[in-house]
Amino acid sequence: MIDNSPYDAVLVVSFGGPEAKSEVIPFLENVLRGRNVSRQRLLAVAEHYYLFDGVSPINENNRQLIAALQKELDANGPHLPIYWGNRNWHPMLVDTIRQMREEGVKRAVAFVTSAYSSYSSCRQYLENIAAAREVVGPDAPKVDKIRVFYNHPRFVESNVENVRIALNRVPEERRSQAQLIFTAHSIPISMAQNCHYEAQLKEVSSLVANAVGPNTWKLAFQSQSGAPGQPWLGPAIGDVLKDCHSAGVTDVVVAPIGFVSDHMEVIYDLDIEAKRLSETWGINMVRAQTAGTHPAFVKMIRELIIEKLSGAALDDIPGQNCDVGCCRVS
Repeated sequence: MIDNSPYDAVLVVSFGGPEAKSEVIPFLENVLRGRNVSRQRLLAVAEHYYLFDGVSPINENNRQLIAALQKELDANGPHLPIYWGNRNWHPMLVDTIRQMREEGVKRAVAFVTSAYSSYSSCRQYLENIAAAREVVGPDAPKVDKIRVFYNHPRFVESNVENVRIALNRVPEERRSQAQLIFTAHSIPISMAQNCHYEAQLKEVSSLVANAVGPNTWKLAFQSQSGAPGQPWLGPAIGDVLKDCHSAGVTDVVVAPIGFVSDHMEVIYDLDIEAKRLSETWGINMVRAQTAGTHPAFVKMIRELIIEKLSGAALDDIPGQNCDVGCCRVS
């Protein structure tokens, strides 16, 4: 349970991304350190970033989200400053926690830019925070992570509106027959077997699809990486698009529900690769926006902060569904 000590800051924790060509290789080396990924694969992924002058959209998206959240907190409380630290690139988490200590922060509530339960989207961030605090030292501020939020009504609301906007770009006479395809980053099956990641994705996809209307939907996975031969969650987005072509589908709306903002994986794997496949097969593909800075999403973060401040019991909160207790605080 959370004790009565007040929080004196919000910490936004994210993945990070390069913002110049010179940063791409060092960034990818950080991401892939300790993983069985060949240098050849690293260099191939680097080419994705070079198509965009080495700039991933994630850092700028986080700046915009932090600005929107600070405005929301200033207007409606709680009146807390926001800090930002990344797992893989500047501003690095350890530097941010050191800055927080130097500025007198004793305890912070952390919002991680991932909605789901899995090792890489939840527990690894807890490890990152713990490791950064250890480097900073015994006087590092305490950091309590906000729970997963994949089926929070406001997260659902933001995605429903974005999917509707995308659907409206399909010609009206074909709109009701358009196929909805929700996508998320694939993870190894061995990881998926030890978390609720896939089940959570299916739940939120169903919630969004049911709110949007009559369109049928599928869940696909993208951005598979790792050692050759290692089984990963599927079906892959390319295979789903191929099936749509075989079934005579003329229009698809692709919604990257597994991401809260645009990453390189979104703009390359969907906007370039999936779009290219769709055009090859004569499919009109429209990509829905991520939650980003949607007003409902920003309000959700404030509500989650208040929830954490209240010390609410996680088992009583719909959507926690985290059997390994990732976000519990002893």
